[in-house]
Amino acid sequence: MKPAILLGGYTNNLGVARSLGSMGVPVIMVHYDERDMGHVSKYIKDSIIAPHPEREEAQFIDLLMECSDRFKGGVLFPGSDSTVVAVARHKDKLKNHYIIACPEWSIVSQYIDKKQTYALAEASGVPAPKTIVPQSIDDIKSYSQTINFPCLVKPSQSHLFYQHFKRKMFPVDNAEQMISIYQQAEAAGLEVMLQEIIPGDDTAVVNYNAYFDAGKPLVEFTSEHFRNGPPWWGSPRVALSKSIPEVIEPGRKILQVIGFYGYACTEFKKDARDGVYKLIEVNGRHNLSTLLAVRCGINFPWLHYRHLVENEPPTVHNFKTGIYWIDIARDIGYSIKYLRQERYSIKQYLRPYFNKHVFAIFDLKDLKPFIRRCLYLLKVGLNQGFSYLMPNKTGMNT
Repeated sequence: MKPAILLGGYTNNLGVARSLGSMGVPVIMVHYDERDMGHVSKYIKDSIIAPHPEREEAQFIDLLMECSDRFKGGVLFPGSDSTVVAVARHKDKLKNHYIIACPEWSIVSQYIDKKQTYALAEASGVPAPKTIVPQSIDDIKSYSQTINFPCLVKPSQSHLFYQHFKRKMFPVDNAEQMISIYQQAEAAGLEVMLQEIIPGDDTAVVNYNAYFDAGKPLVEFTSEHFRNGPPWWGSPRVALSKSIPEVIEPGRKILQVIGFYGYACTEFKKDARDGVYKLIEVNGRHNLSTLLAVRCGINFPWLHYRHLVENEPPTVHNFKTGIYWIDIARDIGYSIKYLRQERYSIKQYLRPYFNKHVFAIFDLKDLKPFIRRCLYLLKVGLNQGFSYLMPNKTGMNT
């Protein structure tokens, strides 16, 4: 079998490695981030340390080219926005040596740059939050007079913003806070958007997962966020498989308008004011909760691999509902940190664990990634504690 070369070793690509490795596919992992833990999985036949694809894109591509004879004909699976961008930009060069599991840059750029995505949504009638892209502080002041606070300052390109700020977005309570974040982003060369907050709790956020080909969905799967990390603004730490027919039509439409093909996870949030699901973002890669769909009967990475390698189009599948996906380390951590703000009952916290579920990382049959993840979190916690205890220049603790 042709090898699958997974670019990145975080939670989503660990899910891809387990999904493909369990089907007998030889899996190679190219990792570059200290958070990565997938490369120690028992399903990984070989691992390679790479330059960071965002900071050293040319060197990252050079490494893939150097490995092309070794893994010739293998399937490249980008596992992050950074690797999607790098591979899409250099697809013409890479496709002579590999099978590429992402579209070309002309398509990728439309969902990587969120302002393009929202413009396409507005033009095609897909509901989305009210959004502007400020060009000056005057734009921010003008916008602040037409929107209710709090609202969000979000990036046009999430991966670049997260690399700098270590968070996906900033909720702000007034124009002064808006201006401050805008100026920090501008100084870092980052474009931001100002966006209204869609009211609703974490369970209002849902995923439309689909495998597309020739403008049509071949397989579809929907799920609901149960708890996010951090709450309200983060990615799921617990999710639930669920039939959500209301997002099928807008999910299909935005992918068709983009011209997308392959696997995508499109996120919507139900607006508590009017009950309409509104577009949050499109992720054109396998997502954090990959193993949820697998546990529910749809192995998206395997379907993707077979279509690319064997030209075997995926067929429509039914899927099991009522199954939880749990990132246990993040769930426990955020549950402790936000205990008072979230105000869940003990029963609500424990419900996913006492119902049918699949863990994101923890697996008794493949334990090393979970151990590595825990050691990394311990290191982060100790460093943060040490920084807190270090005196500042005035001799006082910060």
